[in-house]
Amino acid sequence: MRRCRFARLFASAAIVTVVAAATAGCGTTPTPATTDATGSIALPSPGRSDADLRRDAEMLGEKYRANPTDVDVALRYAQALRSTGQHAQAVAVLEQVSLRNPHNKAVLGEYGRALAENGNYQQALAVLDRAHTPDQPDWRILSAQGAVLDQMGRHEEAQRHYLTALKIVPDEPTVLSNLGLSYALSKDLKNAEATLRRAAAHQPVDPRVRQNLALVVGLQGRFDEAEDIARADLPPEQAAANVAYLRQMLARKNLAAPLAKSADRSVPGSS
Repeated sequence: MRRCRFARLFASAAIVTVVAAATAGCGTTPTPATTDATGSIALPSPGRSDADLRRDAEMLGEKYRANPTDVDVALRYAQALRSTGQHAQAVAVLEQVSLRNPHNKAVLGEYGRALAENGNYQQALAVLDRAHTPDQPDWRILSAQGAVLDQMGRHEEAQRHYLTALKIVPDEPTVLSNLGLSYALSKDLKNAEATLRRAAAHQPVDPRVRQNLALVVGLQGRFDEAEDIARADLPPEQAAANVAYLRQMLARKNLAAPLAKSADRSVPGSS
């Protein structure tokens, strides 16, 4: 119940995962959440209602059933299914498309992302690995692979993928945000904050990036500063409620000191 309440307050599955890892024992694997709250996985277009998204899925479903070999329609249909939370059905559609187009990297990329969203992490890694090649790496795929590895608790490997992606697209905010969350999951709060600040410096800033930054700042005990950051995107009363709940949770678990201490650690190659 506490985690559900926290999810409602912060409105971000990625934040729930960070808190779960930061407040649990060292051997705890993060609970599954949306693989990308920061850009690796396609998200619904802003301003679209649930009814609009469902209508899109129904319309594209009719087109797909009329001609399942049309790759463009199949990809759009799968994205529409994902946007309405029908992850298993999206996986089923993309599995069929990938069987008909085993070398289509766009198809493999979408299939791998859909598998990750559905919790099929090991299979997602195998598919994403085929979606690009060492001589032609795709930074989006590298970031998606990192997100999957983070979900599996393999944070050092995930960070290597993000850092490789950043060599291709320096300061890309979606990759920086994923890297920042990865540092938070591995309890390196100092690098998490620095990286999320870099991501939040890009305009326009994704509100979810700023809320993740607020969380990481709050996890270090700087609650007033966290509330100030959260207020950029939330009503003042909700920002205050978020930070108050975070303060209470950390106090109950007596975690403020250990978390602050963990912030002094650094990760080689993160600068």
